[in-house]
Amino acid sequence: METRTIVKRNTYYDSVTLMQISSRLVSQPGIVEAAAMMATPANLAVMEDAGLLSAASHDVNPNDLIITFQGDDSAIEAVLVQLDEFLKERKTSGDSDGVEPPSTMVEAFARDADANLVLISTPGSYAASEAYRALQENRHVFMFSDNVSIEDEVALKKLAAEKGLLMMGPDCGTAIINGHPLGFANVVRRGPIGVIGASGTGLQEVTSLIDRLGSGVSQAIGLGTHDLSESVGGIMMMMAIDALEADTETKVITLISKPPAASIARKILQRVEKINKPVVVNFLGGDLREIHSHGAIPAFTLEDAAVLSVAAADDREGEPVFFTQSAEEINQVIKSETSSLLPEQKYIRGLFSGGTFCYEAQLLLRDMIGKVYSNTPLSPDLKIAHNTRSQAHTLLDLGSDEYTVGRPHPMIDFRTRLDFIEHETDQVDVAVILLDVVLGYGSHADPASELAPAVLAAREKNAKLGRKITFVGSICGTNADFQKRQDQVQRLADAGIILMDSNAQAARLAGLIATRGVVA
Repeated sequence: METRTIVKRNTYYDSVTLMQISSRLVSQPGIVEAAAMMATPANLAVMEDAGLLSAASHDVNPNDLIITFQGDDSAIEAVLVQLDEFLKERKTSGDSDGVEPPSTMVEAFARDADANLVLISTPGSYAASEAYRALQENRHVFMFSDNVSIEDEVALKKLAAEKGLLMMGPDCGTAIINGHPLGFANVVRRGPIGVIGASGTGLQEVTSLIDRLGSGVSQAIGLGTHDLSESVGGIMMMMAIDALEADTETKVITLISKPPAASIARKILQRVEKINKPVVVNFLGGDLREIHSHGAIPAFTLEDAAVLSVAAADDREGEPVFFTQSAEEINQVIKSETSSLLPEQKYIRGLFSGGTFCYEAQLLLRDMIGKVYSNTPLSPDLKIAHNTRSQAHTLLDLGSDEYTVGRPHPMIDFRTRLDFIEHETDQVDVAVILLDVVLGYGSHADPASELAPAVLAAREKNAKLGRKITFVGSICGTNADFQKRQDQVQRLADAGIILMDSNAQAARLAGLIATRGVVA
């Protein structure tokens, strides 16, 4: 097997596009591994650790694009023939007229002086200075880039607050501004609900469920993963709340996050008390009574947040229900799936591409089955000993850094998840594989094309051994997404995955199957 490195001097692509390029390259016959990254020191270290660098990687600078391949010599040669055309295709794919996009912010402003939002997806070492320039030019900022220091984040957000601008990020994965999806986001209808979130997949789940419930989203404002920390102080959540309170199109405000720092949660909830609009708060794992005491509507799960938001926007009375299956139907599924489980089959293995989905599932399953282990656990004592070895009930966030070294995010590249499916379904004590599938911009173009064959193969292999493996999952997205949710539902269901309407429902069903429980 050969390793080949190609350097494209002074050639820039954003990180989402580079992940898509990497995924496309590794799908070519005979290519075992591939990575496309800007040649920053941090990225070079990642490639070095993954064994993907060759001698050609020396004498590069952060403005250079570096592409590495591992595979058969003939396969690499075949890919190289097509490489320039493919890179050109990705460079112009966002412009219907085929015009190459501007290479600098100054050039972009010159082309469209009225543009008031800048999306930044440069290496972290450059992102802060670009964001500062955009804010000084009185433009809102959506920063997909991570690896920006907390000190820079605080300075940028303070500047944005002074200017009345949104500074979404760093490490902001999702937003929908005036109906336009940014980063990893879904196509949802416009409507009366404004959503603010420190979680990318949390925002995707809530906005997609709102759409599927028949309502719509006025704005979905991402914050980045550190905004609600003690260090940053919730600067941008407070700004976003102000913006949505003043927005006449927003009837309901919905807040989504893992639990903020205690002092920041209090500050946010004290602000909520002064709002004359319904406010739904989903701080996953947070104190529902405290949220309620501040006049907000507490939501335990992401699904609850969507359902309660739609109900508040519609002025409905009573508690709405989103469960589409009756208790009798759920119990029938449980009976069918558990009737042929062997006594030793008792564990759940969760393979998630969304970190918030993994976190939410741990919260729900902890109350149903006890200890749940993870690489991103609810408490330190539940951290798995090794990232490739599950123990008892284990839920993995495959989007964490330890699984993405040299590989794109698992919402784009399914290789890591497919490897885990093959491994976990070989374990004699596994009863349920729990999955999420995330659709929308930036995500895999056709998840069913990769997941369905893997699930079918695992089920057939176990059937020959006299075992049954149950696959349970949910699909985050809408029928307006280019992957078409209903099409994905049908094909994955045909492969044998039991698909629920939300991540929370899927986690609960997995717990009931593993424990041979029933719905009351």
